Amino acid sequence: MADLSTTYMGIQLKNPLILGACNLVTKPEVIKQIEEAGIGAIVYRSLFEEQIQLEGLQMDELLSEYENRNAEMTSLFPGLEHAGPKEHLYNLEKLVKSVNVPVFASLNAIYEPTWVEYAKELEKTGVAGLELNLYAVPGYFEVTGESIEDKQVQIVKAVKEAVSIPVSVKMSMFYTNPLNFIKKVDEAGADAYVLFNRFFQPEVDIDKEEYFYPWELSNPKDHMVGLRFAGLLHGNLEGSICINRGIYDANDVIKMILAGADVVQMVSTIYRNSPSVVSDILMDINRWMDDKGYKSLADFRGKLARKNMKDPFTYQRAQYVDILMRSEAIFKKYPMV
Repeated sequence: MADLSTTYMGIQLKNPLILGACNLVTKPEVIKQIEEAGIGAIVYRSLFEEQIQLEGLQMDELLSEYENRNAEMTSLFPGLEHAGPKEHLYNLEKLVKSVNVPVFASLNAIYEPTWVEYAKELEKTGVAGLELNLYAVPGYFEVTGESIEDKQVQIVKAVKEAVSIPVSVKMSMFYTNPLNFIKKVDEAGADAYVLFNRFFQPEVDIDKEEYFYPWELSNPKDHMVGLRFAGLLHGNLEGSICINRGIYDANDVIKMILAGADVVQMVSTIYRNSPSVVSDILMDINRWMDDKGYKSLADFRGKLARKNMKDPFTYQRAQYVDILMRSEAIFKKYPMV
């Protein structure tokens, strides 16, 4: 049987499958099934500063109903045993102790001091590493792209200086040049790059004439942008590469590794297909590797990365022209008459 072990952020994993940040971690019985199915690591759901600040304010108001009310939190960590971030930290530490695979924390803050403070608190839970979830939607016209990037790079540097565990950066694809930004983050000391963040978008209910936020899983082909950037990045960075959108089956995992990824994160396929899909994927990867004669993931990792291919345009826009020149093929697949 082939060796599926890999290294992510310097941490040895038994295979490249990671459960991405999601609410499945709140279900101990489900986590047990996922671990038994063979998952290589787990990312705990994100700790969001906005949510914590709101919870803290509501808690303070309930406890001090007849005192002078104040819009400022008295501390980052409210004083009850399992309130706000303390509850998150408590449950995270509980998960770390209950499983036999590495657990990574996920953090999304707003201000640099709180990024650093929460990173320190998360480290104390015993997690193997920390994922910085750079999920931010600019809301002002005057904010420049350069200022956003500079701020995020500074956050990575500050967190790296504050903790001793490895740090990954989960980022969006909405940079003018993602390659340039990822290189800056790499130089700032990040240990891995999670490509790419999946934003929840507002929808409109035309009957009620109001916004709502639908809960939707990723689609099987959502991994294609990650595939492109895995191919472009492989061999050009110090950190590990993780693809985390639209990974549904063994074929998807194999594609990412051929392009240059070290690991993948999956969530939607487990929701759709149950925890047993993890063991199915591992078996199918083993079968494919045996058929190809590969003994380890390293034997084919990056085989189709730009750095290892004769055609330098495989992952670049010039290929778009070639696709358009062969556009008649689409009518064979989707005949109009």
